[in-house]
Amino acid sequence: MKLKSLLLGLLCISSALQAIELRGELTQGSLLRGELMPGSAVWLNDEPVKVLPDGKFVVGFGRDAKLTQALRWQTPEGEVQTREITLTAREYPTQRIEGVPQAMVTPPKSVLERIKDDNWRVAKARKTSSERTDFAVDFIWPAEGPITGVYGSQRVFNGVPKRPHYGVDVGAPTGTQVIAPAGGKVTLAHPDLYYSGGTIIIDHGLGVNSTFLHLSKLTVKPGDLVEQGQKIGEIGATGRATGPHLDWRINWFSERLDPALLVPPRQ
Repeated sequence: MKLKSLLLGLLCISSALQAIELRGELTQGSLLRGELMPGSAVWLNDEPVKVLPDGKFVVGFGRDAKLTQALRWQTPEGEVQTREITLTAREYPTQRIEGVPQAMVTPPKSVLERIKDDNWRVAKARKTSSERTDFAVDFIWPAEGPITGVYGSQRVFNGVPKRPHYGVDVGAPTGTQVIAPAGGKVTLAHPDLYYSGGTIIIDHGLGVNSTFLHLSKLTVKPGDLVEQGQKIGEIGATGRATGPHLDWRINWFSERLDPALLVPPRQ
């Protein structure tokens, strides 16, 4: 689905009691960045959402999120309001990829423990919920190159259907620099995970994080603080990849979001 066909969402809900602002696209796969009066509380579908002392918060909706969502907030004075958010549905293409090593399509039993450990590392890094506010900036593309894979597409490797693709792929030669799309703290930097090869995760605050896959070189380490535009690594073809590219992903905790919704459309 082309980015320009998505509905731009800038939702402002006002009342005499409280105003709430949400910035983002009202569609599946979107990250909405919000702000309320300091001291307010927020719930999404009755689940509490962390709010920073200055009133900033975020909510995210996955690939197949329900189109009707309920947002509730409470003012510092104790007044409660609820509003319904309606998301637009998206259609996702099927992407067929041939030439993937069979061990990457159906991994042998000998590597299952390694994959389990890799998944644990990634899940731990994505659980971070710091009070950083890097998520609030306008994101930039982390690499230059053509888009070779899109969020939400159904992946078929060597004729075998697999899970949907949850990132945006940027094709470029090995060694092409990768920069931070927003500032943050590095929570994972591993040179060789089984599926994703060289992998970096950056915490942008409130559970929002970027993941960068298939890197040939990492130039940061866990605990490093990075600024927007700073080099963090280089594109490669490590892990499950048939050629050099960057797979960039955005998460809000366990919700897998579309990075392309946070950056300007490619010309």
